[in-house]
Amino acid sequence: MHTTSGRWVHGLLLALLTALLWGILPIKLKQVLQVMDPVTVTWYRLLVSGGLLFIWLSAKRRLPPFAGLGRKRTGLVALAIFGLLGNYVLYLIGLKLLSPGTAQLVVQIGPVLLLVASVFVFRERFSWGQGMGLVVLLMGFGLFFNQRLAELLGSLGTYTTGVLTILLATSIWVFYALSQKQLLTVWNSQQVMMVIYLGCAALLTPWVHPLEALQLSPLQGWLLLACCLNTLVAYGAFAEALAHWEASRVSATLALTPLVTFVAVALAAWLWPEYVHAEQINALGYIGAVTVVLGSALVALGPSLLASWRARRARLQVG
Repeated sequence: MHTTSGRWVHGLLLALLTALLWGILPIKLKQVLQVMDPVTVTWYRLLVSGGLLFIWLSAKRRLPPFAGLGRKRTGLVALAIFGLLGNYVLYLIGLKLLSPGTAQLVVQIGPVLLLVASVFVFRERFSWGQGMGLVVLLMGFGLFFNQRLAELLGSLGTYTTGVLTILLATSIWVFYALSQKQLLTVWNSQQVMMVIYLGCAALLTPWVHPLEALQLSPLQGWLLLACCLNTLVAYGAFAEALAHWEASRVSATLALTPLVTFVAVALAAWLWPEYVHAEQINALGYIGAVTVVLGSALVALGPSLLASWRARRARLQVG
């Protein structure tokens, strides 16, 4: 079973970097998807990231050893590859149907599902505080979708299809995250990500159309490159954060991601209105977005808050 290094400051900073990079990623992807299909975009992101890691690890003579990996760990590698691959492709399909902010907010279900799964896999506790956080989270989603609830619940239109696709993508992501955390017991984070990236790229190769990249405008081409580098740095930071910090605390920090997206979209729409459009939600929707973030953070931090409260109560009783 994987245990953290205890260097929580490193874990916090790496988790914040991940939240920032994931927050701005859908804005860039939305522009690239105007020309390229989701599978090809995913292939480029994985191939470039995995290739750069391969070059780096080769130069350092630190390529991951496969000898003695065993059947169980080989299964974890396969599960991580299929989990990340399914997440990437389905997320982009959903993103084509939704705005960046909506897509990123629905993704908030992912860290919560990761935490619930961690209760069973890593024996982490699920407290009453986390239950309250889950209620707050669901209330936040209700407020956020207040303008589209009838459409979301009453028909299988474009909007509903996009939301369901993102939900499926983030559910599959949990399998990747749990498998990757366990693989940190045999490889470091860079080695794990190299194997996963190149494995995903190899599986996608028969269905990609690489020449679509030639149809991109210069701006879109730079954005595709930025998406590839974002993949490398963000997931590398996420993997390293899990090595230093508990999964629950990493999940709480990642709750900030949709707020980063909403701020980034508003700023980009103001600076480049011809490329980025502002989110079409009302004030109640924005309140809902903040409520979702608060609920997600409360779910993740519930055990720590409860432990702190009990320790403070015990000290008062002793005093």
